[in-house]
Amino acid sequence: MFQDIAPHCYHNEYVPAPPDEDSVLLLYQGREIWMKEQENGEIVFPLWGEIKEVCENVGNSAADTEIFPYTYAFTIDATKFFLVHAEHVKKIPDAFQPVPIRALRRRKPQHLAFAAVTGCQLFNWYQSHHFCGRCGGHMRHDTKERMLYCETCHSMEYPKISPAVIVGVTKKNQILLTKYAGREYTNYALVAGFAEIGETIEETVRREVMEEVGLKVHHLKYYKSQPWSFSDTLLFGFYCEAEEAPIHLQEDELSLAEWVDRENVPADGTDISLTHEMMWMFKQGKNP
Repeated sequence: MFQDIAPHCYHNEYVPAPPDEDSVLLLYQGREIWMKEQENGEIVFPLWGEIKEVCENVGNSAADTEIFPYTYAFTIDATKFFLVHAEHVKKIPDAFQPVPIRALRRRKPQHLAFAAVTGCQLFNWYQSHHFCGRCGGHMRHDTKERMLYCETCHSMEYPKISPAVIVGVTKKNQILLTKYAGREYTNYALVAGFAEIGETIEETVRREVMEEVGLKVHHLKYYKSQPWSFSDTLLFGFYCEAEEAPIHLQEDELSLAEWVDRENVPADGTDISLTHEMMWMFKQGKNP
């Protein structure tokens, strides 16, 4: 899946430090990132040593939220990655162009695509927390953990991670496939939804299936999880069995829900998402 970047190793420990010459800069503006593409199709991001002279306030601490030209994100192998707002770079080299984050789903090398998408989740969290939501004071970076705090009222904020479920609803040799209503994404998907306050993740499974297709389910079996930074989400995959009952479609969420025989499931095992891996596992008869 998308986060599987072996043999590269992702280190998300918060160890803020100034960038060095070989540190990778992830230049964002909204949900776009500046990159260039080599002749072999691989993506490249600028290094600190290449553009530090055109970054503003380069002498300040990387932990200072007031400047934000560069903020430590994480390390992959021994390379440090930093978040940079594109407006703080006086002139981005012409070789680098803005690309929508979603365009990186299948780009290579995968560890750099993963870094860019994960970094975008952090970047937008930092951008939306310059000020305290309680008193309006300025937020500051903590030096020991990835947290922002208000010096005025001492409110603390941590990165946004929204738990959600992906549900493979099965009935003997069939799986329930859906299509979203009113979205650009028109391929088949599984029942999915976000956890609500006060419920367990298993209760989320039962509620989402009932809300979207009107079915009661039982024999829940956990499959695996996936971080999905495209939507600030931590996905939990479950398979479950449905009762014998007609489907009642939640039309404002779904345009289609239908039972599909195992051999006809449209999956080939090459997708990066938990949804399509679960569809592929069912097709192969390998689901729990």
